[in-house]
Amino acid sequence: MRVCFDTNVLVSAFLARGLCADLLRLVLREMLRRMGKLPPAQIAADDEWVLASAVLAEADLVVSGDQGVLACTTCPLPLLTPRACWQHLRGPG
Repeated sequence: MRVCFDTNVLVSAFLARGLCADLLRLVLREMLRRMGKLPPAQIAADDEWVLASAVLAEADLVVSGDQGVLACTTCPLPLLTPRACWQHLRGPG
C-alpha cells in the first residue's frame, strides 16, 4: 500500500508526538521491513523515523544534533552534526 501524507500531517508528525507521529512511524516501519533498507534492530529504535525518512528519500547524509541518532552504527548514510554539515557544505577555505 502506498500512502501519501498531507503536509499538515507531516508537520504534525515532526512537531509533536501523537497520532500523526505514530502513523508516520508505522508506515515507515512497514516500508523498511518490506524494502529491507535497515536491520530490524534499527527499525525498532526511537529515532527510526528520522533515519528511515532519510534512507527512503535517498538522502546523501543525515544532519542531527541528537546524540542517539549520531551514535547509530547501522545507518547506511553519513551522520553529521549541524556544524560538521556546515563545514562539509562550505568546503575547504
